[in-house]
Amino acid sequence: MPESTSISYRGRLAPSPTGLLHLGHARTFLIAAQRCAEHGGTLVLRNEDLDQQRCRPEFVQAMIEDLRWLGISWTEGPDCGGPFGPYTQSERRVHYLHALQQLRDRGMIYPCTCSRKDVAQSATAPNEGDDEPLYSGKCRPSRDPRSDSLSGCRVEAKRGGPAGVNWRFRVPDGEEISFTDLHLGLQEMVAGRDFGDFIVWRKDDVPAYQLAVVVDDAAMKITEVVRGADLLKSTARQILLYRALGLPIPGYYHCELVRDQQGVRLAKRHDALSISKLRQSGWTPQQVRCS
Repeated sequence: MPESTSISYRGRLAPSPTGLLHLGHARTFLIAAQRCAEHGGTLVLRNEDLDQQRCRPEFVQAMIEDLRWLGISWTEGPDCGGPFGPYTQSERRVHYLHALQQLRDRGMIYPCTCSRKDVAQSATAPNEGDDEPLYSGKCRPSRDPRSDSLSGCRVEAKRGGPAGVNWRFRVPDGEEISFTDLHLGLQEMVAGRDFGDFIVWRKDDVPAYQLAVVVDDAAMKITEVVRGADLLKSTARQILLYRALGLPIPGYYHCELVRDQQGVRLAKRHDALSISKLRQSGWTPQQVRCS
């Protein structure tokens, strides 16, 4: 989306309650709130709690308290409702199943039985800094996946979902995906070289991050996504999904990452730099904003 002061601007905060928010999250969410305010837009809070093994209710409450302590407010979210709810991902399964079936019907995904270890061992490149190794294509069919004998893998909600195998999106090898980031400028990546076929549904019957985010951002009419620069490759993947599903692509603003004294980007394991710990240590919201 081009820079604009249009009232139609819709931004979002999308924390995952798998741990306490840290300084890196604070910077990203503060930038998201600021950009939304500058555009006179609507800010949405979405609880991305799909990882049920790691997500905990106390982290949900903590993230809401931390965001409000930072002075961030939103007008739609799991705590206040809105026209595009529910705003908690674990309550949106039917939307993900519908999108997965669309991809299946269009021959854009295929079942994959490779384990995470198999993929890591056979990756053709280390893909440093990304969360998904470059897939070797071992399970990629040589023909249209729609012609495979997979009638038992229909994914309508009433049949319980596509559990048992991973489902991968077949990227168009050699196609360049380019977009102009509103902060970092022109970004160019090549499918099949910079990233490979990626998972959209996990074998434990949970939608993968890439699919869930695309479905939710489109359904919630998000016009600009503000997030960390570590997700640039995810943006390229998601652009392919938007195209495949015929959905409008939002604008993107990727923030520089906050790193510790050793130069390692902050993660939720950095508990000493969590917003909750800083609050308990006597920090003020202004100190966090200026850190």
